[in-house]
Amino acid sequence: MNRKNHKYIFIIGGVMSGVGKGIAASSIGNILQARGFSINLIKIDPYLNVDAGTMNPTEHGEAFVLKDGLECDQDMGNYERFLDIDLTKEDYITSGMVYKSVIERERNLGYKGKCVEAIPHIRDEIIYRINKAAERNGSDISIIEIGGTIGDYQNIMFIEAARVLNVKKPNDVLFIMMSYLPIPKKLGEMKSKPTQNAVRLLNSYGVQPDIIIARSERLLDKKRKEKIAISCSVRTEYVISAPDIESIYDVPINFEKDNLGNIILKLLGYGKARKNTNLKKWRNFTSKSGKILAGKREVNIAIVGKYFDTGDFILSDAYISIIEALKFSSYEFGVKPLLHRLDSKEFDINKNKLKSLSKYDGILIPGGFGKDGVEGKLKVIQWARENKKPYFGICYGMQLAIIEYSRNVLGMKDANTSEINPKTKDAVIDIMPDQKKKLKENNYGGTMRLGSYEARLKEGTIARKAYGKNIIKERHRHRYEVNPEYIEKLSSGGMVFSGVSSDGKLMEIVELPPNKHPFFLSTQFHPEFQARPLCPHPLFTAFIKVCVKTIKSP
Repeated sequence: MNRKNHKYIFIIGGVMSGVGKGIAASSIGNILQARGFSINLIKIDPYLNVDAGTMNPTEHGEAFVLKDGLECDQDMGNYERFLDIDLTKEDYITSGMVYKSVIERERNLGYKGKCVEAIPHIRDEIIYRINKAAERNGSDISIIEIGGTIGDYQNIMFIEAARVLNVKKPNDVLFIMMSYLPIPKKLGEMKSKPTQNAVRLLNSYGVQPDIIIARSERLLDKKRKEKIAISCSVRTEYVISAPDIESIYDVPINFEKDNLGNIILKLLGYGKARKNTNLKKWRNFTSKSGKILAGKREVNIAIVGKYFDTGDFILSDAYISIIEALKFSSYEFGVKPLLHRLDSKEFDINKNKLKSLSKYDGILIPGGFGKDGVEGKLKVIQWARENKKPYFGICYGMQLAIIEYSRNVLGMKDANTSEINPKTKDAVIDIMPDQKKKLKENNYGGTMRLGSYEARLKEGTIARKAYGKNIIKERHRHRYEVNPEYIEKLSSGGMVFSGVSSDGKLMEIVELPPNKHPFFLSTQFHPEFQARPLCPHPLFTAFIKVCVKTIKSP
C-alpha cells in the first residue's frame, strides 16, 4: 500500500462523555465503506489499564473480546457490528499499552541510553501504533476515536500525536469534534456555549476541528449551526446535526441527510464521492427494524444478571452485546424485543419472585464472575428447567446450569464450582491446571481462555441444526471449565454435550433433548460477540424462534 495516500480521521469528544463518539466513528466507517473505501477503525482509551479485562463491568461496561483474544472497550463491538468486520489487537490502544511498551524498550536499552520522555517517545509510540494498524489492515482510511473528553489530562498525549501527524501530513488528516448542545428545561433553548468553549480548549492544544457533530435532544436549527460555525471557525454546512433517535443503527442514514460522507471526502481531497453510497442493505435493515419496533408483536426476554445493581440506575452496558444480539434475532421473526433486566440477587432474597418469571417468553443468564447473585441464578435456572421455559445460558450461565442439574437431577447436593467453593465434594466446574498456576502467581490480566477457538458439533442436536455445519469458531472469556471427571456422569444423566473442543477435552455447548425441554441450551463461549445486524447469530435466532412460538397474535 502507498502510505503517502493514506488518510486519517480523528474523532474527539467535547463538553461531556457518553455522547456517542463510538457510534459516530462506526457510522462514518459504515458510510465510507459503502462508498468502496477500505476502512480500519481504532479505539484509543486513555486509561493506564493495559486492556479492559480487569475492569469492573459496573464501572466500565462490557469487556468486548476480539478474535485474537484481546479484551477491550465495548466500542470495538460497535465497530464490528456496523462494518461487519473482525478487528484485532492492533486496532486498540490504551495508555497502559503505550507506556508499558516504551518502558520495556527502555529497560532493554532499546533507546540506546537516551533520556526517555513523554515527548517524543510516548507520542511517537502512539503514531507508530496508529500506522501499524493501518498497514496491517491495508486500508485507505483510518478512523481513530480518542476516548474521554477534551480537557481530560489523560488524553492530551493522544491529541498531541494527532496534531503532529497533521503537521507531517496536512492534507491527509481530518479532525471531527463531537459535542453536546444542552437544552435546559427551564430555559427551553438549545445552548451552544459549552461547544464553543470545548473548541477553544482544543485550539489551545494546536488542533482545529474541521467538522463538528452536534449531539442534542433535537435537530439543530439553521441559527444554531450558523452560531457554532462563526464562533468555532468552521463552515456552516460542516456542522452536522445528531439528534436523539430510537435506534443507533439509524445514525449513518441521519448523517447522510446532512451530506456528511461527501463533506468528509471533499476535505480529504477525494472531491465528490468516488462511488455512490451503497447503503441499500443497511437501509433495508433499519427500515425493517423500524417497522417492527413500531408494531404490536412483542417477545419478552428476561436477562437475569448481577451487574445491573448500580445504585439508582440500571447499567445495561454490562451486557450490551447480548442485548444487541437479541434484537437482531428478534427482527428475523418480525417481533419487537422487550428486554427485562432482572437483578439475580433479588431471587436470593425473595423466593416468591420466581413466579413472576412465567410472564416472560424466555430467560437468558449471561456471563459473570464471583459468588454474588449465584444462588438466585441457580433458582432461576431450576425454575426454567422444571417449567419448560426457554433458557439460554452463556459462559457462567452454562456452568451454573450444569451445577443446578447436578444438584437437583443427579442428586449431587454439594455440586459446585471451585471458583465459589474450592473445597466442594463435587467440583463439576473446575479450573484447569494451567490456570491454577496463573492464579497462584497472581497473574490475572489477559490470562483467561480468550479469543476464538474451534469446536465440533454433535449431529442431531439443537446446536448442530442452528449452525447448519459441523465445525464452528467462537470467542471465549473464562478460566473455569466443565470438570472432565464428571462428563460421563452428566452425559449418562441426560445432559447432551453438543459442542466440544477440537481435541475433545473441553465442553463448549450443553443442552437438554427437545423431548425433555423445548430449549435448554448453554454455551461456554460468548456467541454475542459475533452477532451482527445483517447477520444475526444462529444460537440467538434458535432461542428467539422457540420463544416466539408461545406468543399470541395481537
